[in-house]
Amino acid sequence: MEGEDEASDDDRSFSKASIPKRIAICAAGAIVNIVFAVVVYFIVMATSGVYISNEVDSTIPDYAAEQAGIQSGDKIIELNGKKVNNKYDLDDIMSKANGEEILVKVNRNEKILEFTIKPTEVKSKVTGMYLDENCKVIMVEKGSCSEKQGIQANDVITKVNNEEINGDPNKLVEAIQQEGIDTIRLTIERGNAEINIEFTPDYVSSYYLGVNMKMAPNTFLNRCFYGLMETKDFTFSIVDNVKQLFTGNVGIDQMTGPIGIGEMVSKTNGFKEFIYLMALISISLGVTNLLPIPALDGGKILILIIEAIRRKPMKPENEINIQLLGFSILIALSIYVSYNDILRLF
Repeated sequence: MEGEDEASDDDRSFSKASIPKRIAICAAGAIVNIVFAVVVYFIVMATSGVYISNEVDSTIPDYAAEQAGIQSGDKIIELNGKKVNNKYDLDDIMSKANGEEILVKVNRNEKILEFTIKPTEVKSKVTGMYLDENCKVIMVEKGSCSEKQGIQANDVITKVNNEEINGDPNKLVEAIQQEGIDTIRLTIERGNAEINIEFTPDYVSSYYLGVNMKMAPNTFLNRCFYGLMETKDFTFSIVDNVKQLFTGNVGIDQMTGPIGIGEMVSKTNGFKEFIYLMALISISLGVTNLLPIPALDGGKILILIIEAIRRKPMKPENEINIQLLGFSILIALSIYVSYNDILRLF
């Protein structure tokens, strides 16, 4: 675009446009990516999704909801003052409550009832490692028992407690979750070496109301409504993932580049899954491109905002150096991510 990287005397050039117009131009590409992804995802969800409503179908015996008096047919409309539209909302609020007492508001035959409920605690074992379908370690969480015992990405688990598992991850899960056994012995292949590792899984607590929810009626309005809710959650999940990257909850070694994306596309099962992945890539590109990092559109927008505050443009040579620095960092990051993708493949 004329005037974007150099000064121009043309009144129609980028450099002659007002700052708001230049910001809009820089943001346009990323916004198109996001809007495209949101529209595609909404259409897919609204036409093929199966949704679970906020109406209780049954309560689980001996769990908190039954003990508190919640009944089949109750519509859970609020948890701790937050609106509940579907089961996803319920699960999300419950996970953030972390076992604390919850104020549950339900609609029972057009009457609003309130219950203060202490969720039921259920403990389960976790390892902090994630496997592919052949028992190859894809990722190990930082600080997990697996990392502490030296398990690494690309290790292949061949035996559990000295028994061959023949590449079946379910056998590993069954052995780990078996009651009364805490210490697990793994045999792994790392390159050409065979290594034996003993570790004790971590225990984590999950908290439940103990309700089974009804499926939502399959009507046009319901499909649109729940499709919109799913699309909202999908969009905010991408933003949350980017936030986790910058807060250190997700490491750079867990990122996926073009090679990894190509592998995921090749493994998609059916048109719906392919469209979902396409929307995921599109919205991820859009959100990432708006980050205030030099060489990205977000970096250019940040420079324009600084220009508006200072009321004078940055020196061209300084802007070029900043953009080159950002570009160099992105290239180095791309090489590192691609290298990790190759390691995961082989």
